[in-house]
Amino acid sequence: MPSLFRQQTLTPMKQQSHPFILASQSPYRKQLLSKLIRSFACYPAEIDESRQADEPVIEMVERLSIKKAQAIAIHHPNSWIIASDQSAALGNEVLGKPHTHTQALAQLQKQQGKTLTYHTGICLYNPITKSYHYAEEPTQVVFRQLTTERLNDYLLAEQPYDCAGSFKSEGLGIMLFSAIHSQDPNALIGLPLIKLCELFEQAGLSLPLTE
Repeated sequence: MPSLFRQQTLTPMKQQSHPFILASQSPYRKQLLSKLIRSFACYPAEIDESRQADEPVIEMVERLSIKKAQAIAIHHPNSWIIASDQSAALGNEVLGKPHTHTQALAQLQKQQGKTLTYHTGICLYNPITKSYHYAEEPTQVVFRQLTTERLNDYLLAEQPYDCAGSFKSEGLGIMLFSAIHSQDPNALIGLPLIKLCELFEQAGLSLPLTE
């Protein structure tokens, strides 16, 4: 096992060699991955994340997860690369990041009393075999019926405007739900760690890692 480095955020074009790379600069994914790996680099996977015409949500998540890993592997073919994509679906409608208070409120109002499904994909690039391995973890979030006043109060308190679905389940957003159904609570936050552990083991990489 190669020696590990401190977590860094660099540009792929600098070509430094790192044992592990997270294909994201999301603070949520960084925090989750640090549960498994003490040291890793973080590079943004700058790809087109647009949904293709009539593309099922679950297929879009798989395509984008693999595409993110591929974008980093071009510059770092000798590193283990972890990439993830997540989409929230209300039926066949994909809910993106709201970015503004008005859009966030509209999302939450639409979700009241309904079940929102989060599809979280995880892709592991194996630098030994030069292959990509994928898994997906679904999470069903059941919303309570709350007044517009309470939804407004929540948004002003937590301001989850960079989160698809307009909430942070690891924070105050838990007040919005009547139930969450998932085999891995990390998946809803952005990285399905149980699936990632399985992918590591399938690739012959044992946890915990040693120096």
